[in-house]
Amino acid sequence: MVIASAGRARVTSGAEKMLYTAYEMGYAFVAPARIAAGLGARFWRSPLNPAAATLIGRTSAAALDVFENVMRRYPKPDWGVTETIVNGAPVPITIETVEKKPFCTLLRFRRDPDALRAARGGDAAPDPRVLIVAPLSGHYATLLRGTVEAMISDHDVYITDWTDARHVPLVQGRFDLNDYVDYLIDFMRTIGPGAHGMGVCQPGPALLSAAAVMAEDGDPCRPASITIMGSPIDTRRSPTTPNLLAQERDYAWFEQNMIYAVPAPYAGVMRRVYPGFVQLYSFLAMNSDRHMDAHYDYFQNLVKGDGDSTEKHRAFYDEYLSVLDMTEEFYLQTIREVFQEHSLAKGEFMHRGRPVRPEAIRDIALMTVEGENDDISGIGQTQAAHDLCVNIPEALQRDYIQPEVGHYGVFNGSRWRTEIQPRVAEFIRMAEAEAEKRPELKAAAE
Repeated sequence: MVIASAGRARVTSGAEKMLYTAYEMGYAFVAPARIAAGLGARFWRSPLNPAAATLIGRTSAAALDVFENVMRRYPKPDWGVTETIVNGAPVPITIETVEKKPFCTLLRFRRDPDALRAARGGDAAPDPRVLIVAPLSGHYATLLRGTVEAMISDHDVYITDWTDARHVPLVQGRFDLNDYVDYLIDFMRTIGPGAHGMGVCQPGPALLSAAAVMAEDGDPCRPASITIMGSPIDTRRSPTTPNLLAQERDYAWFEQNMIYAVPAPYAGVMRRVYPGFVQLYSFLAMNSDRHMDAHYDYFQNLVKGDGDSTEKHRAFYDEYLSVLDMTEEFYLQTIREVFQEHSLAKGEFMHRGRPVRPEAIRDIALMTVEGENDDISGIGQTQAAHDLCVNIPEALQRDYIQPEVGHYGVFNGSRWRTEIQPRVAEFIRMAEAEAEKRPELKAAAE
């Protein structure tokens, strides 16, 4: 069958169609055993079972529980963000859909205005509006739950909630890195003038490109600031294992070995994608010993009845093992432009027939954040944004390296909450004050 792919007609091979189908058949094949394991675990834990409290009962239940969890499918997690605390008072949160596009939904974490005003003693001054750009790199935007939770008490938070490509019908067309940039520009315009952008990991190049295009056009909705965290702006600096792997293989290898067709009955049937399960197995293989140890510890904690530890394990893997598919054209263009040709870093990235010029940015504040032990985006890769944005005044630039954290710790966990986020919040407030000097914002305020 001939389908549209990456801007050209392409023949879909039998192998491309069959791997995804084989994966789905394998999942269906083990379904009876998975269901039986779940029932068996409940049997051994039942208070009506006299052996439930024995070592045999606890061990049997734990083994069946581990099997059931390893074999089940992990759906998109819920956000689970229902309130925030402001000055010690709870403020309810409503998650609203602001704009829906085929490949992404713009969400807003809307704080109850009456509760917020009461928590602040009647102060109704608006908080900075921040668009958090979640990575489109295999996991859902809910991976940034901790990022959102730390921001919403003092910011009006929006986020890009990317859609699993397997659920997008072919009639909706393609989605590549340039479409990604267009989405960010559209979302900034929807949020309105004076908002701020925060790119976490993979979206750094796209956010920087969107800001550059908007700055060159004098777009009144260009962001007041952009914060780029643990991002591959220039992967030639301190290359990590994933960076080196992208360099060792040529473009054709990724095209021939990483792309497969979505099978029925998904809405995106025949769409060519980089499947989430392929990337997940790559993640697991990179740290197989760590994951094996984690599941062994999970088994031991189930036997011991350590509820806190088992809940932490489940919460982590419910998120980690839930994955989405990326379109072929987005994945392959990202491999080529970001990790192989370094086109943005070299001033060669094109958007809709025009060069992307970070040097056009003059009044958008820039902050970069890196983790000392980041094994995904090495030290200097994110900092490279400052070298590209040569016309941003020094007073509008910040660079911060967080000691003793890896990639995930840059945007989640205790160091993020207590050390990184306060610095980001202070930077945004500074940029907010500077942005008010813009003529178009002055006119809007008047």
